[in-house]
Amino acid sequence: MAFDEKAFFIEKPENRPAKFPCPRCKRVNEYSLRWMRRTKRKDRQPQGEDRAKFDKLRDHLLRLDDEVTCKSCGKKFEIPSQQSLLFVDQFAGLPNDEELEREIAAASGDMEPAPEPKPAIPARFTRKSTGWK
Repeated sequence: MAFDEKAFFIEKPENRPAKFPCPRCKRVNEYSLRWMRRTKRKDRQPQGEDRAKFDKLRDHLLRLDDEVTCKSCGKKFEIPSQQSLLFVDQFAGLPNDEELEREIAAASGDMEPAPEPKPAIPARFTRKSTGWK
């Protein structure tokens, strides 16, 4: 008898944002991707040798979308397949994209300093022209 993995998970659909560059126009846009969150059921646990397999299962996200349409040029392109399955316990403590960008900028010294006030333009450039004489 085969181990039916779907019987031991609760599935909930979920949308998550992701940034991808379009291979055609090279612009990076944010897309909303559909994912299926699968969490282990506590009330339905198998008996016997399937019990060992069930104990090894982890909560995870399974990506449903394989391609998206570029928001700039309108062409469909495929999403990299290496990110189609994410384990929930691996990304729970990760920082979000904005925090990560700020940390990288701070560490590399690329933080934008406060803009220096521009020097005043000399009066000879701001006077109204009287025309040629």
